[in-house]
Amino acid sequence: MATVLLIDDTPEIAELLTFALRDHGYDVVPSGYTPDVIDLLADQKVDALVLDCTSYEMSEAQFDAVRGHGDFGALPIVIISDTPERADASLRKREAQRVLLIPKPFTGSQVARALSELLKRD
Repeated sequence: MATVLLIDDTPEIAELLTFALRDHGYDVVPSGYTPDVIDLLADQKVDALVLDCTSYEMSEAQFDAVRGHGDFGALPIVIISDTPERADASLRKREAQRVLLIPKPFTGSQVARALSELLKRD
């Protein structure tokens, strides 16, 4: 079973998404937004990261911190965004690898499929 760190700054959505991903067979470690994402990743042995922050800048900062860290630079990441065009342009500019973007509104099944796709590339 793959373990996923879920960072979501809306507790109600985090709870719903946690249940949905668990229903799809993932072990989920939920967290609110934190500037200490690297500490969370170091404390937890995770196979992937899901970022769902209200503002894309928050998700972008988390993405950059993870990608800039030697131990987690290749971690699969799913980003959920209410500004998908902007997020897509930002990820293309970064030549982002091992990341999938899901526009809002979204379903837990969409996130589970994205995780499955990223994880089977390993």
